[in-house]
Amino acid sequence: MLRGLFTAASGMISQQRRHDTVTNNISNINTPGYKQTNAVTRSFPDMLLSLTGAGPENATTVGKLTTGVFAEESLSIHLQGDLTQTNNASDFALISNIELDGHAFDASGKYTSPEGEVTFQPQAFFTIQDQNGDVRYTRGGKFTLTEQGFLMTSDGSSVLGTNGQPIRMPAGVGLDSLILTGDQRFVDANGVDVGVQLLISRVDNPNQLVREGNGNFRFATADGQAAAIAQGERVEVRQGYVERSNVDTAQAAVDLMSALRAYEANQKVIQFYDQSLSKAVNDVGRV
Repeated sequence: MLRGLFTAASGMISQQRRHDTVTNNISNINTPGYKQTNAVTRSFPDMLLSLTGAGPENATTVGKLTTGVFAEESLSIHLQGDLTQTNNASDFALISNIELDGHAFDASGKYTSPEGEVTFQPQAFFTIQDQNGDVRYTRGGKFTLTEQGFLMTSDGSSVLGTNGQPIRMPAGVGLDSLILTGDQRFVDANGVDVGVQLLISRVDNPNQLVREGNGNFRFATADGQAAAIAQGERVEVRQGYVERSNVDTAQAAVDLMSALRAYEANQKVIQFYDQSLSKAVNDVGRV
């Protein structure tokens, strides 16, 4: 009897985590560059049940039984979000549609070969440096220009250029007077290069990235590396735009209700077991 109680309790915890994940997605609908996360639930290790006879040759396999479910991890969906025009010269939006030969990526950004091998679509990111000097990646392009001419993110991280150093505009030059070219260089109204170029990094498997908050990502392992995008890759940066979050609001509402109903169902099971145990102890025990 207690096995069912534990199974229902694990279901409640799993649905609570799923509910929290969907709620976080909904609260970040208006966050530029935010990428939706999905909670992945898996069963606890299966147990193989057998009816054992006199010897192994007489054993009869009954089947498998799981001991519950748990929310193992949350996966980010790195799909392109819609663009919103802001006409703000310090806003930048990435359009990334990197292709690989012979790979037709589906709506979730992955390709499965006939042999079952899964390949994820590479994604492009702005490259930034946090206040600890560590390199991070983001799709949130709502930047600001300090009085010293440094291009910064909203959390105080420095936007990096192709030289690997924080971008600093020439003295007296504002973003309003600069134009971003197709190769991510800044030029003035006369087309003169001011010597600043955005570093756009390519991450071959975006699922190797983990969130750090404020829209920033880092590699899960120390050996993770990103490379600068090459010429000809289908990556574009638009000035005066921001990328909206890719959260599907309709699906989020459905998932929210589904998690609530599943939570209530597991709660009813626990109440049933509680009543059964109470009757067994207080009523049956008296006989």
